[in-house]
Amino acid sequence: MTLTGKTLLAAAAAAAVLTGVAAPAQAQRDPAYAAARANGQVGEQTNGYLGIVGTATPELQRLVNNINIRRRAVYTERVADTGSTIEAYATTAGCQAIMRTSPGEKYQGPDGSWQTRTSAPPERLSICP
Repeated sequence: MTLTGKTLLAAAAAAAVLTGVAAPAQAQRDPAYAAARANGQVGEQTNGYLGIVGTATPELQRLVNNINIRRRAVYTERVADTGSTIEAYATTAGCQAIMRTSPGEKYQGPDGSWQTRTSAPPERLSICP
């Protein structure tokens, strides 16, 4: 990553801390989302979006697509005030979402593989704040 990329990511990180980047509250209250997360069918990705772990059913794909559309809308709205890019802001959101996973939940490790959160801190990208 270039110095400019690190600067943009740092700006996004600062903005994320100030604005509390999180998945939209509505998605977090969705019982289907909670069940998919608890069952290990979905997990947090390093790019700030939700991913499907394993086989995608049409219902699961719709759920993940809807959540990711809402996340992108939030990122787009919030990035306007940061001078960053949506991608940098989303990556910072991914860092935070992975950190907020609970033991037993899935997340994407820095190498792109799906990991199951233990009681230890999750592995995150080296650029995570």
